[in-house]
Amino acid sequence: MMTSVDTDLIRVLADPLRLKIVNLLAHETLCTTHLVEETGAKQTNLSNHLRVLREAGVVETEPCGRFTYYKLRPDVIAALAGQFTELAEHARTAVDRKRSCP
Repeated sequence: MMTSVDTDLIRVLADPLRLKIVNLLAHETLCTTHLVEETGAKQTNLSNHLRVLREAGVVETEPCGRFTYYKLRPDVIAALAGQFTELAEHARTAVDRKRSCP
């Protein structure tokens, strides 16, 4: 049971297209047009996924003329990675602990 890890954020990132978007944005800031080209997704579908990522705080927008650019918020990804690191540390220290059955 992963009570210390942000399960809502994991659900957001569990979608294959959203994870692909995050991977692309980890390398550069892109507009919707670029993301459509890179993912092959329909613009409306992509916009819905970007909205979910924005609402979860994973990406932020940057208006540029008639385009909207998206960039990844590395602090959010780093915080999630830190939660998993902490979980792994707990698991390492729990190796020798075993609860006895009644």
